[in-house]
Amino acid sequence: MIQALLGPLGNLASSWLQGKADKQAAEAKLKLTEAEAKAKIMLSKETSVADWERIMAQNSGSSWKDEYFVIVLSIPMILCFIPGLEGVVEHGFTQLQKAPDWYMYALLTAISASFGIRGFKQFLGKK
Repeated sequence: MIQALLGPLGNLASSWLQGKADKQAAEAKLKLTEAEAKAKIMLSKETSVADWERIMAQNSGSSWKDEYFVIVLSIPMILCFIPGLEGVVEHGFTQLQKAPDWYMYALLTAISASFGIRGFKQFLGKK
C-alpha cells in the first residue's frame, strides 16, 4: 500500500521538478534571445555610424569647409600675437557674448558638421 502511494507521489514530484526546470530553461533562452537581439542592434548602429563617417570623409575630400573653419577659428589666436591687435580680439569676443543663442547653436552645428559629430563630442569631453 505504501508503494502504491509512493509511486504517484514520486511521479508528481518528478513532474513538478521537470516543469520548474523547463520554466528556468525557457527564461534563460528568452534572456539569451534578448541579449542577441540587443547585440545585433548595437552592431547595426555602429556599422551605420561607421558607414556614415566614411561617406562624409569621402565627400569632404574635395571640400574647403573644414579648412575654412580652421582658418576662421585660428584668426583670433594669430591676432593675439600681433602687437596692438589684442584689443581687437578682446572686443570681438565681447561682441560675440552678445550674440543670440540661436546663432551660437547654428555656428556650433555647422562646425560640428564640418569636423564630424564625434569630433564635436570629443571637444565637449564626451565619448
